Amino acid sequence: MELALKEAMIAFTKDEVPIGAVVTCNDLVIARAHNLTETLNDITAHAELLVIKLASNFLKKKYIKECTIYVTLEPCIMCAGALFFSQIGRVVCGAKNVKRGFLSTSTGLQLHPKTKFVSGIMKNECSCIIKSFFFFKRTY
Repeated sequence: MELALKEAMIAFTKDEVPIGAVVTCNDLVIARAHNLTETLNDITAHAELLVIKLASNFLKKKYIKECTIYVTLEPCIMCAGALFFSQIGRVVCGAKNVKRGFLSTSTGLQLHPKTKFVSGIMKNECSCIIKSFFFFKRTY
């Protein structure tokens, strides 16, 4: 999660919503990314989608069942859908996304049945960076 937080800080410095993601396979980091929606003018350039693509390309396969994604904020429904279809083995989240997180929506969307889900890892640090970003956005 610490590496995902570093990615979130990079996003913060680029004036992107500070969300970072890292994918590991057999305890090796194989991909890392952060939000780039503003930089690329692309609403789909969320950290999770970018890191799934990088991991799939690295492994040369579309299903990344043996991988773990560490993401600083609970994924939105778009990202949760991509995680579902990637069949990723485990999702580890930092902060809860009460407004737009897939767990908070009424869609009933869930991850792949074989995907393990862990939440609240370094939640204070992950939450703090998001709150700071939007505080500065509203203040300045």
